[in-house]
Amino acid sequence: MATPGSPALRRRRLAAELRRLRGGRPGHEVARGLGWSTSKVSRYELGRSTLPLDEVEKMLDFYGVSDPERGQLLSLAREANQRGWWEDYADALPEEYQTFIGLEAEAASAAIWAVDIIPGLLQTEDYARQVHLGYQAVVPIPPGIIDTRVKVRMIRQQLLVRDPPLELSVVLDESVLYRPIGNPRMMYAQLRHLLQIADLPNVELRVLSLSKERLAVNSFTILGFNPIGESGGLRDVVNTETTVSSDFYVEGESETYFHRLVFQSLLNVSCSSSKSKDLIQQTAERLWPNQLHVRHRPYSAILAQG
Repeated sequence: MATPGSPALRRRRLAAELRRLRGGRPGHEVARGLGWSTSKVSRYELGRSTLPLDEVEKMLDFYGVSDPERGQLLSLAREANQRGWWEDYADALPEEYQTFIGLEAEAASAAIWAVDIIPGLLQTEDYARQVHLGYQAVVPIPPGIIDTRVKVRMIRQQLLVRDPPLELSVVLDESVLYRPIGNPRMMYAQLRHLLQIADLPNVELRVLSLSKERLAVNSFTILGFNPIGESGGLRDVVNTETTVSSDFYVEGESETYFHRLVFQSLLNVSCSSSKSKDLIQQTAERLWPNQLHVRHRPYSAILAQG
């Protein structure tokens, strides 16, 4: 059964709990007590493979874990063995991208700095398709694969209206509003779409003006996670997303802290939310005028209509 959450994240949380339960005991001692190899214990503790329920029970027996903690960990193990919705499209998605989708599905918040194109969570279907098609000259991709990847991108956007929704903060470099992707009609629709998303209470959308000096840094996304227990929470993750895959993916505390500081510095010099909306509207009318007349509708209503 597919789940809207991330089994991979559940597995990582379970792995963290198993490391906690082992405490200071050497891995080879635990392996010997369970009749397993040391490498098998290591794989489970690092979340690098699925954890069969009966083997999780065996580990809990060995560590003397009783209810209610035992029941909670077994429930976590069951969830970890389910499938994520994106696995239905695995044939069309690079493994790294699937990992990113799983992390994003579990995240409570996301902070995005975009200097190249509109981020995937904010793209219209036409814009997303054109971004993929733009790579055809260098990385030919079958049309069916493109269709699937665009569909996956649209499904990802449900994070913005789920319960509870993803708390999203985005800073767009102003140049992104000027860079044509597809025809003017498509760009006008995309900029109008940004205004609709900016109406969501869980979304903060800011534009960093070209007149402002900024740090020279590539696009990135920071995913933040709610703590689950004292040891089961996950550190923030930094990632850069492209059409083909997720190229950069780190959990190190120093890296994520650095990117948090960078994002805050970009936020500090960007326009306010209201001025950003005005700038987006003005850019749409000035650069792509009279291309498409769209009645302003709440983004949640658009998604609900499907």
